[in-house]
Amino acid sequence: MLAPVRLSAQTKGILGDWTEPTGSVIRIGRCGAQVCMWIVSVSKRAPAATDVHNPHPALRSRSLCGLEIGSGFIPHGACEATGGTLYDPKTGKTYHGMITADGATLRLRGYIGIPLLGRSQTWRRAAGHVKVCTSMPGR
Repeated sequence: MLAPVRLSAQTKGILGDWTEPTGSVIRIGRCGAQVCMWIVSVSKRAPAATDVHNPHPALRSRSLCGLEIGSGFIPHGACEATGGTLYDPKTGKTYHGMITADGATLRLRGYIGIPLLGRSQTWRRAAGHVKVCTSMPGR
């Protein structure tokens, strides 16, 4: 497993810390030539703190803290990456994905087959210091 890189709050484009709708923080960083995503802070409003919906029963007790939820994204400039996969711990499903940043807004598109057959979610750039999970890899 590759450890996420530490990023400054001033990072532009898709890289950096992003807050998803329930308040958990996802770090997007380089993993070699590609871009990956890790949960670095699990919100108290998150539906669970462990991977309870994972299709593999042996993985359902693992913590969401530090979990890689995006991998294999190919960057196309600083503000877009495509071709990766997104794991949704709220459903236990994995999708093809694309991510696009526009200032403090990040748009994710997860899909099966073609992007038209999917759904989007909007995240906001995390403000201020993020309290990183204690079990975060590379801490």
